[in-house]
Amino acid sequence: MTSTSHDYFYDFVYRAMLAEEALDAAGRPRHGGGDLDASEVAEALSFELFDEDLLAQAQLMSTVYTAIAAFEMSVRRFVKKVLMDTHGEDWWDKGVSEKIRKFVDSRRTEEEKVKWHGVRGDDLLSYTELGHLPAIMQQNWEHFEAYVPRVDWATALFSTLERSRNVIMHSGSLSLPDIERIGMHIRDWNKQVSL
Repeated sequence: MTSTSHDYFYDFVYRAMLAEEALDAAGRPRHGGGDLDASEVAEALSFELFDEDLLAQAQLMSTVYTAIAAFEMSVRRFVKKVLMDTHGEDWWDKGVSEKIRKFVDSRRTEEEKVKWHGVRGDDLLSYTELGHLPAIMQQNWEHFEAYVPRVDWATALFSTLERSRNVIMHSGSLSLPDIERIGMHIRDWNKQVSL
């Protein structure tokens, strides 16, 4: 990593940390963590054991991951809304192929076996993989074509984002062009699909 890009990443992380502090000071509502704050979480995870540069890089990538995770959740919400509008309460059985339903059942069953750990949630689509979503759109194309120009466009977009997500999830780092590409894809999707 060059000195310039190294400085850029540190500046980016620092600005993100300042933004977080400003949001907290302004009374940002907390979700899912109860009364925990960032310092308590950092202490519980023993952040002090890690080199500062490793933490900074991981925190930078966590910002990217946050965008990808929010994108995935929004796509799942969009797919479910279209299917519910189309099929009503039977959206899962009528709008999702047997192959994907079996995959989800298997994944849920495996997760439920580990009783000491939380599960993904109650929403069946949260157990799907990102690549399943274009397949669901294809299966229900007459209901999605008003929003998505082509299934292969969605498939390519999701594939690129999934590749980036996987790099981050396996402790890798993305370059600025990769991060910019993620932002571009998310903006393109939101402009195209906005409900």
